[in-house]
Amino acid sequence: MTTSIDTATLRQLDQSHHLHPFTDFGNYARDGGRIISRAEHIYIYDSDGNAMLDGMSGLWCCNLGYSQKAIVEAVYHQMQELPYYNNFFRCSNQPAVELASQLARLSPADFNHVFFTNSGSEANDTNIRLVHRYYDLLGKPEKKQIISRKNAYHGSTIAASSLGGMQAMHDQAIGLDYVHHINQPHWFELGGDRSPDEFGIAVARELETKIDELGEERVAAFIAEPIQGAGGVIIPPDTYWPEVQRICDERDILLIADEVICGFGRTGTWWGSETYGIRPHLMTFAKAITNGYMPLGGVLVSDTLSDVLLGSGGEFTHGLTYSGHPASCAAGLATLGILEETGIIDSAARDIAPHFQRRLREFIDHPIVGEVRGRGMFAAVELVRDKGSRERLAAKSAGAVYCRDQANNNGLMVRQTGDAMITAPPLVCSIEEIDILADKLGQALDATASHYGIGG
Repeated sequence: MTTSIDTATLRQLDQSHHLHPFTDFGNYARDGGRIISRAEHIYIYDSDGNAMLDGMSGLWCCNLGYSQKAIVEAVYHQMQELPYYNNFFRCSNQPAVELASQLARLSPADFNHVFFTNSGSEANDTNIRLVHRYYDLLGKPEKKQIISRKNAYHGSTIAASSLGGMQAMHDQAIGLDYVHHINQPHWFELGGDRSPDEFGIAVARELETKIDELGEERVAAFIAEPIQGAGGVIIPPDTYWPEVQRICDERDILLIADEVICGFGRTGTWWGSETYGIRPHLMTFAKAITNGYMPLGGVLVSDTLSDVLLGSGGEFTHGLTYSGHPASCAAGLATLGILEETGIIDSAARDIAPHFQRRLREFIDHPIVGEVRGRGMFAAVELVRDKGSRERLAAKSAGAVYCRDQANNNGLMVRQTGDAMITAPPLVCSIEEIDILADKLGQALDATASHYGIGG
C-alpha cells in the first residue's frame, strides 16, 4: 500500500522529479497535472476524489475496466510461487508456456508461435529482427527495406518510432535508413473530391509505387495497424485493405499487422486483421493482453516465417530480460480466460458498440463537427470551422485541445489527436454509461463551439 500523501505534496514531488512520456517537461514542471489514485469499473479517481469516466480504457488497454479480481489474484498467486525467472538458456516457465499455447489457439490457423516482449515498441523492434533473419536464412540478405505509413504509431524506441510515421517523433530521433513511409488512408484529411472507395484504392497503390521505387528484391515488409489508433482512429475505406493484401501477395512482401490497439476485441473481433480480412505474416500484440494490469507484449509468428526460423538452425540473437515474465503471463492467461468465459467481445460487438457508434454519429450535425468515424469500440470526431471546406477550428489544433480540456474537466477522459477528439471506452460499459460518455462529449463540443463563436 502507498502511504497517504496530500495532493499538493504529491504534485510538488511529481513536478520536481518525474519526467513524463510525451510531455512538455518545462510546461509540466510549471503547471503540473492530475494524480490518479484509484480506479473502479470504468472510472478513475484523482487524489482529491474526483471521478472521471475513462473513455480511453487507460491507454487503449483496459478493455475489461479496472475491477477484474481474477487478474489480480492470478498475479498474486504467481508472485508467491515464481516471481521471476528468465526464458534464456533453454529455460521456460509454466505461465509463458500456457499463454503461448492459448494465443496460438485464439489466433488465425497459421499462427502457432509467439515471441514475448514487454511492450508493443519492443515487439515491433522484434519484428524487424525476425523479418531480417527470415530473409537472411532464405538467402535473400538484400531484402531489408520496410515500408510503413505516415502518421502511423508503432512505438517509441528508436526502431519502433522509425517504423511509425509521426513527424514530431522523427524530428527528435535519428531514424533507421531502411524504413520508408507512404500516405495513410485518412480520407477526411487527404481524400479531396474523391469518393472513399476511389481514395482507398489510390492510397493503397502508393505501396506498389514505393515497392517499384525501392526494388521488389530489396523490400522485406509492409507494417500497418488495421485501424490507426494513436494517429486519430483512422478508419480505412473498404477498398483499402483488399488492395494492400493483393499487392503484398503478388510482390513477395511480408505483411505485419500491428494489433497493439486493435487486438482483443476493440474492433468487434479478437483481431483487427479478422475484422478486415487481412492475412498477415506477423501480428504485434500488447496492451489489452493483460487488460493493462501488467506489462506484456509480443509477436505472433505465422508458419511462413516460423518454418524457416525453426528449420534453418542457428541462434536468434535477440532477447529481453523480462520476456515471458511469469507474473505478466499469468495476468495474460487470466485476461484471456475472462474474455472467453464472459463472451464480452461478441456481446460488446452486438450490443454496446452499435449504440456507441450511433450516439457519436449524432454529432455529425453539430456546427463544429466535420466527420465522425469509428469501428467497434473506438471512434473519432473531427473538429472544423467550416464543414464544406474542412477548414480547421483553430491553428495548431487548439480547438481540439480546448474541447479535450472541457471534457476532462467535466469528468470524461478522452484524448485529442490533431484536430480530432478520440475515444475508446472499455468493452464492459453499459448502455447507460455510453450515454453518459456521449452526453459529456456533446457538452464539451457545445462549450467549444461557444468559445469560438460558432453556431447558435
